[in-house]
Amino acid sequence: MPNRLAHETSPYLLQHADNPVDWWPWSPEAFEEARRRDVPVLLSVGYSSCHWCHVMAHESFEDEATAALVNEHFVAVKVDREERPDVDAVYMEAVQAATGHGGWPMTVFLTPDAAPFYFGTYFPPEPRHGMPSFPEVLDGVHTAWTDRRGEVAEVAERIVKDLAGRSLAVAGEGLPGEEELAAALLGLTREYDATRGGFGGAPKFPPSMALEFLLRHHARTGSEGALQMAADTCEAMARGGIYDQLGGGFARYAVDRAWVVPHFEKMLYDNALLCRVYAHLWKATGSDLARRVALETADFMVRELRTPEGGFASALDADSDDGTGRHVEGAYYAWTPAQLAEVLGAQDAALAATHYGVTEAGTFEHGASVLQLPQEAGPADAGRIASIRTRLHAARERRARPGRDDKIVAAWNGLAIAALAETGALFDRPDLVERATEAADLLVRLHLDDGGRLTRTSKDGRAGANAGVLEDYADTAEGFLALAAVTGEGAWLDFAGLLLDVVLDRFTAEDGALYDTAHDAETLIRRPQDPTDNATPSGWTAAAGALLSYAAHTGSEAHRAAAEGALGVVKALGPRAPRFIGWGLAVAEALLDGPREVAVVGAAADPGFQELRRTALRATTPGAVLAVGAPDGEEFPLLRDRPLVAGSPAAYVCRHFTCDAPVTDPDALARLLR
Repeated sequence: MPNRLAHETSPYLLQHADNPVDWWPWSPEAFEEARRRDVPVLLSVGYSSCHWCHVMAHESFEDEATAALVNEHFVAVKVDREERPDVDAVYMEAVQAATGHGGWPMTVFLTPDAAPFYFGTYFPPEPRHGMPSFPEVLDGVHTAWTDRRGEVAEVAERIVKDLAGRSLAVAGEGLPGEEELAAALLGLTREYDATRGGFGGAPKFPPSMALEFLLRHHARTGSEGALQMAADTCEAMARGGIYDQLGGGFARYAVDRAWVVPHFEKMLYDNALLCRVYAHLWKATGSDLARRVALETADFMVRELRTPEGGFASALDADSDDGTGRHVEGAYYAWTPAQLAEVLGAQDAALAATHYGVTEAGTFEHGASVLQLPQEAGPADAGRIASIRTRLHAARERRARPGRDDKIVAAWNGLAIAALAETGALFDRPDLVERATEAADLLVRLHLDDGGRLTRTSKDGRAGANAGVLEDYADTAEGFLALAAVTGEGAWLDFAGLLLDVVLDRFTAEDGALYDTAHDAETLIRRPQDPTDNATPSGWTAAAGALLSYAAHTGSEAHRAAAEGALGVVKALGPRAPRFIGWGLAVAEALLDGPREVAVVGAAADPGFQELRRTALRATTPGAVLAVGAPDGEEFPLLRDRPLVAGSPAAYVCRHFTCDAPVTDPDALARLLR
C-alpha cells in the first residue's frame, strides 16, 4: 500500500512511495505526529540521481524488518534536497559541523521541535568498514531517546545554539578590486593541475564558475596564464570520460584526477554552466573544440532533458539496466572491445578502440571502458570516425536508458535559458534560442505569480508547493537577461526586474548580506545563508551578477548598490578560497570593467545592423549588457535617445557614466569592446 509520498511531485519522493517505511513529506503535520507519539523524527535527505541514495533505499527502506523498526520508533520524513535546498542546507551544516564531512543520503535524527541530535550519511544494512549497521543506529537512537532523554535534549540545544551563532560578517567588507582578483588568480594557479587540467585531486569536479572567472580575467587584463588554465582544463575535460563522446553533455564529476571515469549522472546545471563556458572559450580563442562541445552540450540538453511542457528536466541517473535486469552504474555508457566489434565489425572496432581509448583490461569496471578522446582523428580518418560515432550512438540508443528526474527546477532552468540563448545566438542556431524562449515562457506561466514570487519546482505541468529560494530568483533573472540581449525583447528585462525587486525586498539584510530564503519563508532552526559557489553559483553571487547587469541596463542605483553590497563577500573570500567563489569572482570582473553598456540600433533586416549585433555578442568584455532594437526604441532603456548615424545602424558603448562616440563599423565596435 503506498505511503504519504504517493501524491508528491518530486520524482525522488515518488521513488519511495511504495516503501514499507511509513514516510511523511516535510510538513508541520509530521512533527506534530512525532510530538503526539513522543518519538524522534528520522530525516532522510537525498535526490533522484544519487547512487548511494538508491543503494540505501534498496538495502534498508525496502526491507520489511528495517521498515518495521523505523515505523515503531520514529516518524520518518523524506526530503528531496533539490525541492527543499533550505532544509538540506540547514541540516547539512549540522552534519558537517558534527562529523567533519557530509553527503547524500543524509540521515539525521531530530527532536519533535526539529532540533538535530544524531547524524550520518549512508548506513549499511550490516556493520562494515567500521560503520554500524542501520538497524544498530536505529536501536541506539531509540535507546538514547527512551533512557537518556535529558542528554539528547542537551545535545540538540547545544547544536541549535551553535548553528544560530554562526553569522556572516562579510557584507560590509567593501568592493573587491585588482588586488583581490590578482590574489584569487594566484590561489587558483597554486591549486592547478598542470598535467591534467582542473584544480585539486580526486574526485575532480568541472570547475565551471572558476573557468568563467579565468576567461573574464583574461579578457579584462590580457593574462595569458588565466586563459591557458581555462583552455587546457576545457580541453582535458572534453577529451576525458567525463564528457559523453557519443551523445554530448557532461557527467557530474570524475572519480580520478585525469577525468577518465565519471560518476555517471548528468545534471542540468552542470551542462548549462559548461555549455556557456565553452561558448565563451570559443569567443576568446576561436577553438573548434570549444564550438563543438558547446553545441553538442546544448543539443544534449534539448534532446535528452527537454520535457513536453518546454522546460528542462533536472537529471539523468548514473545507473541503468545492464541487460540482465540488474541496475548498474555506467551500464548505458561503457563499452568492451567485444561490444564495439558486435556493432562495427572487426576493422572499424579496432579503429574505434584506438580512437576512444577502449582497452582489453578496461578503464572502468568488468573489462569495460569509458569512451575518451586521447587524440583527434587525422584527416584521413575523419569520415570513418564520424560513421563509427553515428553507429555506436544508434546502438547505445537501443540499450536501457538511465532514469530521468523530470521535475523542473526554476534556478537550473534559468541557467539553461542563459546557455541556450547565448549559444544559439553565437553559432546562428535560432532553434536553440527558441528552446530557451519556450523554457522562459514556462517559468513565467507556471512558476511566477503576479507579485513576482517564484515557485521552485514543477512536474508534468503542475507547480510544486515549495517557495523559490534566492538562487531561483537570481538564476531565472540571469536567464531572462541573457534572453533579452539575444532576442531584443524588452519584456524579458521587465520580468528580470520583477524578480530582482523581490530579491531586494525579501532576501536582503540591511547590511547588504543576502539570505537563501525569503523574510516570510518557513522558519527553520536557522535561516540558511551561504555565499560560496559549489555545484552551482550560490544564490548570493548569482544575485550579485543579475543585480549588476540589471543596473547596467536600467541605471537603477538601488540595484547597483545591492550588487556592490553583496560583493563584499568576494573581497573576503576571493583571495582565501577562489575555487569556492568562482562566480563571485566573475561578477567582480564585470564590476571592474564597468560593466559596459552596449546599444545597437537599426532595422532588424539591415545587414549592417546584424553585423554590429553579431560583433557585440561575440565580444569577450566581462559582463557587458546588450540592448538591440529600433533607434530611440522603447524596448530597452539603453535604446532611448540613440538615433541612427547618418542614416546607418550604429552602436553606442558606455561605462562608468561615460559614453564613446557612436560607431557604424563593426571593426570599430570590436576595438571599443576590447
